[in-house]
Formats: sequence, C-alpha cells, structure tokens
Amino acid sequence: MYDYLIVGAGLFGSVCARELTDAGRSVLVIDRRTHVGGNIYTEKIEGINVHKYGAHIFHTNNRKVWEYITRFADFNRFTNSPVANYKGELYSLPFNMYTFNRMWGVVTPEEAAARIAEQRKEITGEPKNLEEQAISLVGRDIFEKLVKGYTEKQWGRDCRDLPAFIIRRLPVRLTFDNNYFNALYQGIPIGGYTKLAENLLKGIEVRLGTDYLTDKKELDALAHRVIYTGPIDAYFGYSLGTLEYRSVRFETEVLPIPNFQGNAAVNYTDRETPWTRIIEHKWFEFGLDEEGRELPKTVISREYSSEWKPGDEPYYPVNDRKNGELYQAYRELAAGETDTVFGGRLGSYRYYDMDQVIDAALSCVKEELSGR
Repeated sequence: MYDYLIVGAGLFGSVCARELTDAGRSVLVIDRRTHVGGNIYTEKIEGINVHKYGAHIFHTNNRKVWEYITRFADFNRFTNSPVANYKGELYSLPFNMYTFNRMWGVVTPEEAAARIAEQRKEITGEPKNLEEQAISLVGRDIFEKLVKGYTEKQWGRDCRDLPAFIIRRLPVRLTFDNNYFNALYQGIPIGGYTKLAENLLKGIEVRLGTDYLTDKKELDALAHRVIYTGPIDAYFGYSLGTLEYRSVRFETEVLPIPNFQGNAAVNYTDRETPWTRIIEHKWFEFGLDEEGRELPKTVISREYSSEWKPGDEPYYPVNDRKNGELYQAYRELAAGETDTVFGGRLGSYRYYDMDQVIDAALSCVKEELSGR
C-alpha cells in the first residue's frame, strides 16, 4: 500500500512526488501518456530538443523556485525575444522602441509616448471588450497589426466578442529592451525538459500508459491518498457539463537547412495566415548540440489554435463567467473527495506558468505533510 498515488507525471505531479519521497512517503506515479514530463516533454530530433507540446521558456522572479528547480537541471541563458510577422513586416515583441520605430518611424521615447497617447483617446469610458481594452492600452495601429489577428486566431472569436479582462495589460516599453519577460531568472534546461523531469522522478516508481479514470477503483485501492492532476470535470465524468479549453495542433517538420527563421519564436499576427506562430526549436539552445557543435538541420513547428473537443489536448482554459461558475461547482464536488487532492493546470482549471506550478506543488506537499 502506497502513501500516495500521483496521477500525472507532469511538473506538478513530479515535484509532489519528489518532495513526498524525500519526506519518507511511499509514492506511485502514473500517467496515461508513454512519457514523463507532461506538456514540458522534449524529444530529441536531429540532435535538437523539440518542445512537443509547445514552447516552454522557464522564467521567474521567485528565488525559492529558481533555487529549487536548478537542483535538477543546469539552465542556459536563453532570453525570449519573439518577433511578430504582419504580412511580411517584422516587429519586435514585446512592444518597445524597435516596434514603434518600425511602426511609425519615431526615434525618441517622447515621440512614441505621444503617438500612443493620441491613439488611446479613441476609447472613452470603461472598455467593454478586448478590442477596446487593447486600443486603450496601445492604440489603434498596434492593435490592428500586432494584436487583433493573433488574438482572434488564438481564441477563435472576434476581439469585440472577447471580454476585456483577457488583456488586462500589454507591456509597453519606451526602451530598446527585447526581453519579453520581466524576470530575474530565465532559461531553458540544458539537455531538454525531459531530462529535468527524469531527474525529479529519479528513484520513484512510475507507470506510464496507465489511464487513471479507466481503472480508478483498482488504482485508488493502491494508496491511502491521491493527488490528481487531470481535468477536474473528467474526474467527475463531466456530470455537470464540460469545461471549455482552447487546444493547439502542431505541424512539425525537419528541414535540411541550418536556419529557417533566425529566431526561436515568430508570431504571425495577420488573420489570414492560418497558424499563430512558428517555433524553431534549435534556437532555444543557440543552434548547438550538447558538445557545442553547430547543427546542420533545423526543426520547426507551426502552431494552430482550435476549439477543444474530446480527444484533443486541453491547453488554455476559457476563463469566462460561464466556465468560472462551472469550475466552482466542480470544486464543491471535489471538496467531498476527502482522500483526493486536486492540483496542477487541469485539476485547478487555470493557466499556470511553470514557476507557479512548482510553487503550487511545493505548497501542496507542505500542507499534506503538516496535516499528516
């Protein structure tokens, strides 16, 4: 009999498993997939660590989390500096002086600030939707070229039909800083995220290709407590309805050239291009293999956003009022499951950055150990 059954070998489950094991608890980790790491899983193709479930760039201001996760992997110094492609015009992201110079020809921060301030005047009163919210923050020109098409592809809805709170703020920098994240610590695990996940789970029993919900009764009998990181609505058989997500489909190909786009991430912000962005995975590790040699080929992934349906991977929760109320109803059901803890991105129906996942997992284990 194990002390804990952990459902899901992603980041949340792996951190919980590590901490509980180190505290002397017996742990079994299961996952329906055939690999560990959940959505941070990387697969080596042509010497390149390919982010199979979308780009993952670790960034945090939380020193405790940084010191924790760097116990399990060395991180490189990768800085996220995406590029926006609008019908062949290239712009820097986040919005900064390079962006404003390309957009309007302005040279000084004062000129850029004046142009944005003038365009913001279009919106008076409280913004009623995402379009008005974005214009009130960055003006009409930036909204039309760099926000509107990308956002509508990502969410599958017109910006006027999306709630304003989705874009509470947009980073506007009157400097030439191209670093997308305002984070003290940032990088990619050297050797890929799969190696990181394997180090977290070192010495812990893991059973892959095991579907918890299919064999729930038998698996529950193996442990005193369950930490469940799958979709909370699936746990209850969708009895109250299905929580909505946006999903992502990837088209990945190996190209016999050393350099496709010169950057790890290029966002396609016009509405007509069907994909939202192209990731060129080798640039997460500077185009070099683990021996520091240049790689002759490259691997790219085109990302297509879509409405989630059963069988798809759920990525981004649709955090509108309807789904929020449904999630709260499931939370009330979950409170009755006294031997099961719900956590992680799917168990909590919220979008987490990786540092937030780690912090939440550490807090979860601390609470478990203090009460038991």
